[in-house]
Amino acid sequence: MGREDALIRFEGVSFGYGHNKPILEEVDFPIRRGMKMAIMGQNGAGKSTLFALMTGALKPESGEINVSRGMKVATAPQVIPREDMTLTVREYFQKCFAEPIYDIDPRIDEVLEVVNLKHHEKLHDRIIKSFSGGQQARLLLASALIQNPDLLLLDEPTNNLDTGGIEHLTKYLVDYDKTVIVISHDAAFLNAFTTGVLYLDVFTRKIEQYPGNFNDVQRDILARIDRENRKNAQLEKKIQENKDKANFFAQKGGKMRLVAKKMRTEVEEMEEEKVDVRKEDRTIRPFIIPAQPELSGTVLALTSYSVLKKGEPIEKKANINVRKNNHLLLKGPNGIGKSTLLESIAKGTAAGATIAKDVKVGYYRQDFSTLDFDSTVLAALRTAMGQPDEQKLRAIAAGFLITSDVMETKIGSLSEGQKGLVAFCSLVLERPGLLILDEPTNHINFRHLPIIAKALSAYEGAMVLVSHVPEFVEQIRIDDILDLEK
Repeated sequence: MGREDALIRFEGVSFGYGHNKPILEEVDFPIRRGMKMAIMGQNGAGKSTLFALMTGALKPESGEINVSRGMKVATAPQVIPREDMTLTVREYFQKCFAEPIYDIDPRIDEVLEVVNLKHHEKLHDRIIKSFSGGQQARLLLASALIQNPDLLLLDEPTNNLDTGGIEHLTKYLVDYDKTVIVISHDAAFLNAFTTGVLYLDVFTRKIEQYPGNFNDVQRDILARIDRENRKNAQLEKKIQENKDKANFFAQKGGKMRLVAKKMRTEVEEMEEEKVDVRKEDRTIRPFIIPAQPELSGTVLALTSYSVLKKGEPIEKKANINVRKNNHLLLKGPNGIGKSTLLESIAKGTAAGATIAKDVKVGYYRQDFSTLDFDSTVLAALRTAMGQPDEQKLRAIAAGFLITSDVMETKIGSLSEGQKGLVAFCSLVLERPGLLILDEPTNHINFRHLPIIAKALSAYEGAMVLVSHVPEFVEQIRIDDILDLEK
């Protein structure tokens, strides 16, 4: 494969947000035609930044990003921009093109078919914000596909998709004959179609390219760490032996001093040889979400709820009492109204839902809109805590990898994964009596998920959960299930 085969080539590229947040340092790698790559790396390592450099939305501080002539890049970001929420579907898709497209409707139908958003009604005139989170995720995806790009960039495309949606997308990507790069934490999804991995190392700020799928690469990286640790241990032993000998000879004086000096030089050389073992992606510390004290009886009573069938709301009767230490799982396909129901319960506007008096509600939203994007992380956590105890606050935050420099950052400029960790940290500080969780795995690094599942399983207040990730739900104690489709 010659140089001309690369769609994009990074040459000596460096980029950072100010001097205290470097992301890439002199990075070189090609993206060749037909590659299907996953990008791996820790939350906040700069995976989404890498996409912005590829699309030209961000410019490198130094180095070159060479793009092959006439190449078209399209990206599906993680969330639909707020300013697009009031557009119709047709306007939203028109916005994907620099020139107005004549007769865009058949092309819209085609991509909606691909993302499995078929409907009994024509969707072209519906407003974007009238769609559920899962349906918006499909529209995002469709907005990239409609451009028929040479290079398709997908940022967490399976977030908010139900099983049917993920299967559909996987099949599309397996058959896809162009180039695609995906950021995702969903191992099964990545293993189905990727042939290589770009690993963004948060500590060296380099990009390593590995062949193989997600599982192969995880195995390779862990094996490499193991090798590096072993090599370092052997060197450490030899270094110590040489140091001891050098000290012994130095004390003898005379010619022996020269021998000692030579040995010390050898020690320095061996010190140089030691490999920087990557501080392997850290996970958050195990945590507990304390329940509001003095809870008793029914915390949440549900006598009726409303679901969407073919776009029309239908009322259904229910008789559900969620008591203290009771966990309720809400099930149902995308677009049936799960998030809407959770939101109306949390806000106290659901007609058939009653929350007991003085119960504090902790609400985790999949779009993080319960967080104030203009406030700093520290200010938001102080508000969540309610009582001033700075030391305790910082200790809890550190467990969620929220370091002192993150504390001063505005929530709006954090990565989606970091917003998720701030949201969990807030729940710990809030001590809710009723915990409402809408897709709590979205955007979260897969290494953190077992720890989060354990915390939710042990939660002793009342809990209502929506999640489309079966491996995650399996790790959580569920006492009742409400299937909205039944």
